[in-house]
Order: sequence, then C-alpha cells, then structure tokens
Amino acid sequence: MKEKTDKENTIEEEKDIVEEKTKNKKTKTKKKLNKKNLSILGIVLGSFILLIIVFFIFFVPKLSLLGDKVVKVEYGEKYKEPGYKASYLGKDLTEKVWIEGKVDESKLGTYVLKYKVRKNKITATKERKVEIVDTVKPELTLTGETEKKLCPKEEYKEEGFTATDNYDGELTEKVTTNVTDEKIDYVVSDSSGNKATATRTFIREDTEGPVITLKGDGTIYVVVNSKYNEPGYTAKDKCEGDLTSSVKVTGTVNTGTIGTYKLTYTAADSLNNTTTKTRNVVVQNSYSKVSSNYTCGKAGVIYLTFDDGPNPTYTKKILDVLKKYKVKATFFVLGSKVNSYKDLIKREVNEGHAVGIHTWSHEYSQVYKSSEAFWDEVTRTRNAIKNVSGYDSKLLRFPGGVSNTVSRHYSTGIMTRLANEALAKGYSYFDWNISSGDAGGTTDPNVEYRNVIYSLSKSRGNVVLMHDIKGHTANAIESIVKYGLDHGYTFEVLDSSVICRQGINN
Repeated sequence: MKEKTDKENTIEEEKDIVEEKTKNKKTKTKKKLNKKNLSILGIVLGSFILLIIVFFIFFVPKLSLLGDKVVKVEYGEKYKEPGYKASYLGKDLTEKVWIEGKVDESKLGTYVLKYKVRKNKITATKERKVEIVDTVKPELTLTGETEKKLCPKEEYKEEGFTATDNYDGELTEKVTTNVTDEKIDYVVSDSSGNKATATRTFIREDTEGPVITLKGDGTIYVVVNSKYNEPGYTAKDKCEGDLTSSVKVTGTVNTGTIGTYKLTYTAADSLNNTTTKTRNVVVQNSYSKVSSNYTCGKAGVIYLTFDDGPNPTYTKKILDVLKKYKVKATFFVLGSKVNSYKDLIKREVNEGHAVGIHTWSHEYSQVYKSSEAFWDEVTRTRNAIKNVSGYDSKLLRFPGGVSNTVSRHYSTGIMTRLANEALAKGYSYFDWNISSGDAGGTTDPNVEYRNVIYSLSKSRGNVVLMHDIKGHTANAIESIVKYGLDHGYTFEVLDSSVICRQGINN
C-alpha cells in the first residue's frame, strides 16, 4: 500500500483541528443557553416566593399566642388562659379570635386548644397544649405511735394506716409494707407515680418487772390459835405472760402467837426484772365487843344517807334537788347496780357526794353466810365503784345495819366478827339514829317528812336513813332539805371522823 505524502498528512491534521474547534464552539454555546435558562427559572421561583411572602404579609391575618405554647396545670387548679393577639394590616382582630377545644381540669391528660381568626376568607391558626398534671404526693398517715415500744420478742400488731390522694382518692389498700425487727416501711404510689413513704420504728426493751396481784386484802386479820389460809396471788409479766408459778413467798405466820407477820412475794422475769409485794397478817385476840355510839357526828349537822341505789329515776330526782340547794349526801350503793348506772355513780362523785358500800347483792343468805362471802361482796363493790368513778371508798353500811338479827340464821356471831374486821381493815361502818320510815313504815312523803324533822336535834349529829329507790322518798327530800336549811342545820357527807353505831345483837 502506498504511503501518504507529507502534504496529505498536513491537510488531515488541519482538518482535525477545524473539527475540534467547531465542537468546542458548540459546547460553549450550549452551556451559555443552560445558564440563561437557570437564571430565568430562578427569577421565576424568586418572584413566586416573593409573591407568597407579600401575600402573607398583606393578605393573611396575624395571630400570636401570649405565654407558653405548652402550659402545665396542677390537678385541682383552674386553667388560666394566657391570652392571644390578632391583627390585619395594623387593625386589631383579637376580639374575632375563637378557640376550638376544651380543657377538663378534672381529668389528667393533654388538651389541644386551637386559636383561629379569619379575614377575607383566609384563616390563621395557632395551637397550644395544656397538660393537666398531678405532682402532689399521696397523704400517708400511720395510726398509733410512730415510735413503738415492744418487748424483745413481741410481734407487732398493726395499728393501722390510711392513704389518700388528691386525684386517685382512697389508696389504703395499695399501701405496701416492708417489715423488719427494727421497723416497718410503708410505701404508696398514685397513678401519676408520686410516691409517699412513712416509717414506724420499734424500740425493743423490757425494763418492767412482773405485776403481782394479791388475792384478798393487803392486811389479813386472824384470831389467835386459828388457821391462816393464804388467799393466793398472781404474777403477770408484760412480755412473758403468766409467771404465777415462779413467785417465791418468804416469811412465816405463827397463829399461836399474837403479833403482826410479814409475807413477801417476789417474782422475776427472764431478764431478772424483779417485783416484790408484801402482805401483813395480824394475829389478834378473839373479837371484842364493839360498843354502840349514837353521837353520830357533829352537833347540828344532818347527814342524809340513801341505801340500795342507784335508781335511774329516783336517784336522779334526788340529785337534782340536792344540787338545787347545794346540799351534799352519802349514797350506800349496791355493787350489782354500779355498772348499769355508771353515769349516776359518776355524777354522785363529781357533785361532791360520798359513795359508800352496801355489799354487792344485799341478799342476807349470801352476805352473812361467812366472813369470806361478806368481804368478797364488799371488795367487788369497792372495785366496781373505783373502776367507774375513780372513787376508792372505805365507807360501809351493813345490810340491815350492824344490829340486825337476821344474820343469826346464817352464821352465829358473824356481826361481831364483821364489825371487828371492818375496823381492823380500815373501813368505817355507819348505822343511823333517824329513820324516815321509807323502808316499810310508810309510802306517804308527808309522813316521811314528819318522821325526819321531828327527830332532828341540834345537840348531836343526825344520820338519816333513807332509800333512793323509793318514789315517795324522792318526793319528800326537797321538803326535808328546805326545813333543815330554814332551821339552821348544815348538811355534810359521812367520813371516818363520824361514829354512828348501833348495838350488835349477833
């Protein structure tokens, strides 16, 4: 093949150069056209955006919210609207704003309020969120002491607790406890996760000795050469319960020799907390004749006494009269009635009257069958009076009086023994030197009145026997009181300084 000449080669090179220049020229022209098109598009878009901005500036109402866009309101409080503003081209449109949505303060939750204002059929809208929240802890209250003293091994008996919440209401059943030997932790949470806690701590100690209770009296009287019978005792410990079997009794009683003997009762718990109690046993000669004495207190004084009560109707009426005239009296009550008429016993004590013991039952066959039976009834009555009113009485009136003979049917010589025992035990017993006759002599209050006033004397004391279970006595008492006051007598209660004893016939 024939090779090209240099000339031909030169012509081809020039031709390629021309084609390259033409191609570059076309590319530059195309780029210029693309830049021009983009510039036009940018101008169009910019103009559109500008038109939108101008539209919103000049044609859409302006609406703005005052305050926060998210408002938190505590449950139980009222939502207070922070406010808003609206305008159009400088003209106030606030009054044209309306709100869509509602806040319910009674329920937790998030509520959306939409604020709207319209102008030229164009509506502007804003939103605000209102959150009703509960950040208040429940109220957790413990019943009883929060610092509790317990025995070392004592199991705590829950005294109770309550839990309430301002939103959830009663939460007591949702309280959880964590119990240890030293404390109890109480925890409760409400539906919002608010937690309340309380703690009850325990102080475990035992520093008290057992309580020793002597059966019978602290001083017992025994006739020489008779037998001493131990009435017994009990011992109870706060932490360890019944310790009666561990009581040690020291001391002896020689009933063959007159004198006073001391018995000591000792009890100790496992921690060596020790308690002692003593009883005196008096060995004395055979009972002596108790002489009668009718002086019956201070001269010119009337001692009104009422037996066998209380009575819900007549005792109250008598107390009303005594209160009206500011007069005091003595009431010998039956123990079997004390608990049934507690208010009357307390009233007698509170209004300054004396309350005495007239045994429990007033049944002669029971009261006078033995000294033990009599003193059992006296002790029961004394304790009942004390438990009800706090008044510890050692004033005594024997059923039928110390001079009664009915007791002979049940125990020979018992009145002599009881009179001696009463004085030895520190009791004061009282008979009377004036009887109103209300026990069986009359049912006429006028006769009763005369029986009393005709027997009064300024030269001695006047212990008047009446019964506050009698309606005619309740009707007579005001006339008797008025007579005594009008004629210079004074009225007092019986006490240990007054001696008014009849003769003993058994």
